Amino acid sequence: MSDLLSLVSELRRPRLLIRAARAGLAEYNRSRDLRRVIRVADTPAPERALSALLAEEERLEATRQAGDASYSFIRHIEVLIAMMAEARLLPQPGRA
Repeated sequence: MSDLLSLVSELRRPRLLIRAARAGLAEYNRSRDLRRVIRVADTPAPERALSALLAEEERLEATRQAGDASYSFIRHIEVLIAMMAEARLLPQPGRA
């Protein structure tokens, strides 16, 4: 789990994307949004969800950096919001 948290904390993305994602955190509803964002029928545990979100975010970032016309900044922000929210659900290192 700490590996997932370190991967999330080490991400370096444009400031505007991160600010938009932080603003969206207040409206995030796990039961409503997570299944739609990662495109699954059942809501997975936070660890599994975060793994899927990291893979999707990596794909989106590669598409963004390549300048591909299929890049969706809205989708990227949705994935970042879900990543931030799911990371908050994981046990923090050093906490019981």
